[in-house]
Amino acid sequence: MAKKGIFITLEGGDGTGKSTQLKLLQQALSAAGIDALTTREPGGTDQAERIRNMLLQRDSGSFDPMTEALLLFAARREHLVNKIWPALEKGQWVISDRFADSTRAFQGYGMGLDMQVIESLYQLVAGKFQPDLTFIFDIDPEAGLNRSMKHLQVTSNTTESTEDRYERMGLAFHQRLRVGFLEIAKKFPGRCVIIDATQDVDVVHRQVLKVVEQRLGLSLKEAQHG
Repeated sequence: MAKKGIFITLEGGDGTGKSTQLKLLQQALSAAGIDALTTREPGGTDQAERIRNMLLQRDSGSFDPMTEALLLFAARREHLVNKIWPALEKGQWVISDRFADSTRAFQGYGMGLDMQVIESLYQLVAGKFQPDLTFIFDIDPEAGLNRSMKHLQVTSNTTESTEDRYERMGLAFHQRLRVGFLEIAKKFPGRCVIIDATQDVDVVHRQVLKVVEQRLGLSLKEAQHG
């Protein structure tokens, strides 16, 4: 597939502020005249969102790590075929809150699934396709979990308010995730940039824009937060 648009992914543990940064980046790109579509994983299409509900809801129970990875890649294939690839083909930019690096971190580093299995599934589902740019938002897992649980408690979306199955897996699991994301950034330095997520929202936003400008040759103005 000849890719015409730009694909940017936002990764990191829970409570890193990815969703906020996704919205701010989309606003900055839109102000610069760039048609940027925002999406998320797991999810992004109606069918993929059904799989999301299976995996993220607190009452979903537990899955074998391989089963979980297969479900995630099924959702990813649906997402790519019906949303991401058609948008890129039209020249749109696509910004996704999580993509395959989350599977590497959660099911690989977090749950112990063999990374070769994950990479084989990725090749089967996505081939050689990769994001153009990936931001990995880094924060101490304990602080991130505190942020995330507060967000879930105040959200007005009742479905989202119980999307905390991963948050409830314990601190040790989330510490493995952090190690995983940092290792992924080292493995893919050409597309990954680590951002300190403990900083103020506006500071993080400015850093994101600076990276986009440097890597993709744009001039962007800051979006207004709040």
